[in-house]
Amino acid sequence: MKKSIKKNIGKKNPLIGSWITIPDINIIEIFTKFSFDWLCIDMEHSAISIDKIPVLTSLIEAKNISPLVRVGEHNPNLIKRIMDCGAHGIIAADVRTVEEAENIINSVKYPPIGQRGVGLYKAQHYGQGFSDYISWLKSESIVIVQIENQEAVKNLDSILSLKNLDGIMIGPYDLSSSIGHPGNFKNKEYQILLDAIIKKTKKYNKLLGIHSVTSNPTDYNNFRKNGYNFIACSLDTIFLMDNIKKYFNKINKKI
Repeated sequence: MKKSIKKNIGKKNPLIGSWITIPDINIIEIFTKFSFDWLCIDMEHSAISIDKIPVLTSLIEAKNISPLVRVGEHNPNLIKRIMDCGAHGIIAADVRTVEEAENIINSVKYPPIGQRGVGLYKAQHYGQGFSDYISWLKSESIVIVQIENQEAVKNLDSILSLKNLDGIMIGPYDLSSSIGHPGNFKNKEYQILLDAIIKKTKKYNKLLGIHSVTSNPTDYNNFRKNGYNFIACSLDTIFLMDNIKKYFNKINKKI
């Protein structure tokens, strides 16, 4: 397996990625023509199944981009299988407690760091690269947990103190929903939560991530100015939808 984004953590420029929700090689080929640091195959809010993961991770990795996978459930067996299929790491949705965060780490890492069972599949080159994979897993694999509920913010110090956690990523829609204001990102209570997350994450020197949902680059620039250094730039379907909409708006005006 190739080097992951791990070596770039802590450097000046943010690590830029996006979500893949359409399991098609053409989507991957289009996205990998651009200078993303990572692309996340989304198994939470899409129809992507695990049988698609080996091909998608290979296509992404071939372009020197780190393939990550988002899981909506904290199932150790599912996470183990995803890693065996060639993922460089896991983004785990809606982690609220330190125990849940520890479970994600344990599911990604082999003993003595974690509790993941050993298999000899794609990631281990079907047994021919197992010793290399052990070293790779320890130094290169990525664990990100998503902060999507106000309960997680209360537990953030204990979550961020975990040694083998690389960082957190805010899910803005779910976090705002948890305080009763779904999608209202100007809400004062939501802004207070963001400020607390930013301060705590910087204190522990972890990756500070957020999903910049729209395809508007102004949003990305604003997040970057606010200190976010792990930014998911929109997603495949929104990039597609927004550009078709722009096209039709222009031709309709001409007509």
